[in-house]
Amino acid sequence: MKRVLLILLLVCVPMLLLAQSNKRIKELEQRRSTLQKQIAETEELLKTTNKNVGSQLNGLNALTGQIEDRRRYIDNINNDLQEVDSELVVLDQQLDTLKLSLEEKKRRYEASLKYLYKNHSIQEKLMFIFSAETLSQTYNRLRYVREYATYQRLQGNEIIHKQAEVTQKQEELQSVRDEKIRLLAERASEKRKLEIQEQQAQKVIKDLRSRQKGLQDEIKKKRREANQLNNQIDKLIAIEIENARKRAEEEARRETEAKRKAEEAAKVKATDTKTANVTTTTPATPAAPADKPATTAKAETYTMSKADRELSTNFASNRGKLPMPITTSYIIVSHYGQYNVAGLRNVTLDNKGIDIQGKPGAQARAIFNGKVAAVFQLNGLFNVLVRHGSYISVYCNLSKSDVKQGDDVTTRQVLGTVYSDSSDNNRTVLHFQLRKEKDKLNPEVWLNK
Repeated sequence: MKRVLLILLLVCVPMLLLAQSNKRIKELEQRRSTLQKQIAETEELLKTTNKNVGSQLNGLNALTGQIEDRRRYIDNINNDLQEVDSELVVLDQQLDTLKLSLEEKKRRYEASLKYLYKNHSIQEKLMFIFSAETLSQTYNRLRYVREYATYQRLQGNEIIHKQAEVTQKQEELQSVRDEKIRLLAERASEKRKLEIQEQQAQKVIKDLRSRQKGLQDEIKKKRREANQLNNQIDKLIAIEIENARKRAEEEARRETEAKRKAEEAAKVKATDTKTANVTTTTPATPAAPADKPATTAKAETYTMSKADRELSTNFASNRGKLPMPITTSYIIVSHYGQYNVAGLRNVTLDNKGIDIQGKPGAQARAIFNGKVAAVFQLNGLFNVLVRHGSYISVYCNLSKSDVKQGDDVTTRQVLGTVYSDSSDNNRTVLHFQLRKEKDKLNPEVWLNK
C-alpha cells in the first residue's frame, strides 16, 4: 500500500506543478484579453466625420483616452513579461534540481546493479544467510536480502517517475517560453498601433493649432456650460445637505424626547413604590424644597441620521471597487481637475468630475445604493443626483431620466439614457461627478475601471 501511495505521489506532484503554471498563464491571458476587448470595442468611438473645432476637440479627447488605455495595456504586458521571466528563472532552477536528483538516483541504481551482478547467484545469497553465527543474525540477513530487493525495485520506479517529472518540467518550461514569445509579439503589435494613434493625434493637434481663434471660442463655450451646470449642482447639494441636517436634528430630538419620557416614567414609578412602603402615625414632616432643574447640556450637532452615517461608511469601504456609471464599453475622455491639453497652446480644461464616452444607447447607472436627491433639466438635458449618506454621485447629460426625486436606487440600477449628439456623429458622453457633502472628489480613484 505504501509503495502505491509513493508511486501516486511521484506521478501527481509534477502534474500539479504543471497545472499551476498553466493556470497562472491562463489568468494572465484572460486579464489581457479583457483589456484588449475593451480597447477593440472603444476603437469604434474614435470615428468622426465632422471637421468643426468642437468635433475635432472632442475627437482629440477620445483619441487621447484611447492612447492612455493602450499605454496601460502595454504596461500590463510589460508586467506580465516580468512575471513570466521570474517564472522562467524558477522553472530553470527546478529543472536543474530535478536533473541532479535524477543523476544521483541513476548513480545509486547503477551501483546496486553492479553489486547484484557480483552476488547474483542463489548459492551466494544462501551462503551469506547461513554463514551467520546465530539464529538472530540469520533472520536479520534474510530480512536484509528481501528488503534490498524491494529497495532496488523502488529505486527503479523512482528513476522512471523522476524522469517523467523532468519531462513534465521541460514541457512546463517550454510552455512559459512560448507565452513569452507571444507576449513579445503582442507588445510589438500594440506599440505599432500606439504609434499610429499618436500620429493621428498630432495631425488633429496641428489642425487645431491653425484654428486657434475658433478653439479658444469653443473652450470658452464649454467653460460657460460647465459653470452653469456646476452652479446648479452646488445649489442642489447645499439644499440636500440642509435637508439631511434637519433630518438628523429631528431624529436627535425624537430620541431626546423618548429618553426624557422614559426617565420621568421611572421617577413616577419610584415615587409610588416609596409612598406605598411608608406607614406613619405622626404628622408628616414638611417636604424639602424641590431640586432646581438640572442645567441642560449643550446639544450635539447632527449633520446625518444614523442610516446616513451607516450608508456613508459602507460607501467609503468600497473605494476603488465601485462600478463604472455607464453600461457600454467606454473611454474616459476628460479627467478630473485642471490640466493643459498636450500639444495645444493656452488650452486649459478644468473638470469637476470626469467625462466618459460610451456607445449610442448607453445608460447611466447608480454606482451604489442610495436615494435620488434631485432630478433637474438644463439646456434640455436631464441630470440626476443620488445621495449615499454623506456622499453624492452626479450623472449629467442624459436624454431622459428613469428615476425621480425620493426614489431609492440600488447598485447598477439604470438611472437614465445618456444623450447622443446627432450633430457630432452621435457622440455619447456621460459627465460624472462625486462629492462628499460640498467637497469635490476625483471619481477615478473610487471606480473599478
